[in-house]
Amino acid sequence: MSDIKKTANKVRAKLKVIEQNIEQEEHTNKSSADLRIRKTQHSTLSRKFVEVMTEYNRTQTDYRERCKGRIQRQLEITGRTTTNEELEEMLEQGNPAVFTQGIIMETQQAKQTLADIEARHADIIKLENSIRELHDMFMDMAMLVESQGEMIDRIEYHVEHAVDYVQTATQDTKKALKYQSKARRVSPPQI
Repeated sequence: MSDIKKTANKVRAKLKVIEQNIEQEEHTNKSSADLRIRKTQHSTLSRKFVEVMTEYNRTQTDYRERCKGRIQRQLEITGRTTTNEELEEMLEQGNPAVFTQGIIMETQQAKQTLADIEARHADIIKLENSIRELHDMFMDMAMLVESQGEMIDRIEYHVEHAVDYVQTATQDTKKALKYQSKARRVSPPQI
């Protein structure tokens, strides 16, 4: 998990550096085709990053819910029934010892169950912290993608018009070549 967070933070930082470089170049060379291409690539990368991190966040949330259900079942096995709200409150306290209250440890299996519950609780706490960090990253990336949406629309508009101009120029060039070859055939050689 921490490797993924580190990598995600590095990617986010690199995307911000790329964005800053593009903004600096915009001030010096506003109409460069290379600059427009890099803007488009940056926007595409940013959107893909948001999609990947959204999927990662969803997976973490699903895993947290499965762990929570498993803890609840293990608590029931040890003789302690809890409601969903009580379990959430226990998890929010951040203290794995709350699971030991009232549990009598008579067998090795009960001790193992308790250790599993405490380990899962620690995992859930880590997941919650990770989800909070991801939420912050999502907010940053969402703002970045939103700010670039208008620019992408303008680039798309200009690319579409450029295609039309290229097609017209190609047709005009073909006509000019045809006229040139006709003109050569019609005029007699001059001596």
